[in-house]
Formats: sequence, structure tokens, C-alpha cells
Amino acid sequence: MFSREESRKLRQEFWISFGKSFPRKWVLYDTKIKDFSFKFYFDTKKARVSLDIEDQDLENRIKYYEKMISLKSLFLEYVPDAIFEDYYFLEETGKEISRIYVEKESVCIHNKNTWQETMVFLNETMQKFEEFYFEYEDVIKS
Repeated sequence: MFSREESRKLRQEFWISFGKSFPRKWVLYDTKIKDFSFKFYFDTKKARVSLDIEDQDLENRIKYYEKMISLKSLFLEYVPDAIFEDYYFLEETGKEISRIYVEKESVCIHNKNTWQETMVFLNETMQKFEEFYFEYEDVIKS
């Protein structure tokens, strides 16, 4: 077991190392669409890349999620193992969002032996999410 401080330091070390290993500016929150963002996640059980649609206005959230559903077959050409969930509840807050994501199981932020494969997964998967976004950005925003 790691103390809270040790865990915090390992997390910080991982993300700094990831940024140095794959130095680039990711789109993440800069989509120009309110509450439509790309996210990285890594904990003690899994790593994830996701597209989160978090708009508090349910109609707006549904509008963007339905646009993504209409593009699903194209999206799956970029990210074949993506999971689409129109109702996803965030563990931390219980907040309901819509999420499209890919997870890598059996990796742990506390185990440096899994860091390299996780970094490669996060980098390659986010690149595919972004490639799709840039290709279909006009359709998504319309």
C-alpha cells in the first residue's frame, strides 16, 4: 500500500514523464464546444481515453451525443474498440454524462512496470480520437 502522499507523487511523476515522452499539445478541453472534451485517465486498475459530453443542458448533451452516434461507424474506423454510453455516471461525483471511451485493463499507476505500455496506449488512442475529431469537426459543430 502507498500513503496518500506517495500515491500523489507517483501520479505526478507519471504525468510529468508522459508529457516528456510524448510532448505535444493535445486538444483536450479546447474543442470550442462547451462541455465537449477529451480526457486521459489512469488509476490503480486501468487507463482510459475518453470523449466526455458533460453539458448540464440535457437537450444539448443529447444533441452532441446523437451527432457522435450518427458518425459512429466512421469513428469505429479510427477507434475500433470504442464504447459508446449515452448515460455514464461519474464515480467521483455521481454526475451523469455521455461518454465514448477506450480502456486498458491490468495496468496500475503505482506499478512503474506498466507505465510504458500505458503511455503508448494513451498516446496512440488519443491521437486516433483527435484525428477523427479534426476530420469531422465541422459536422460535429454544425
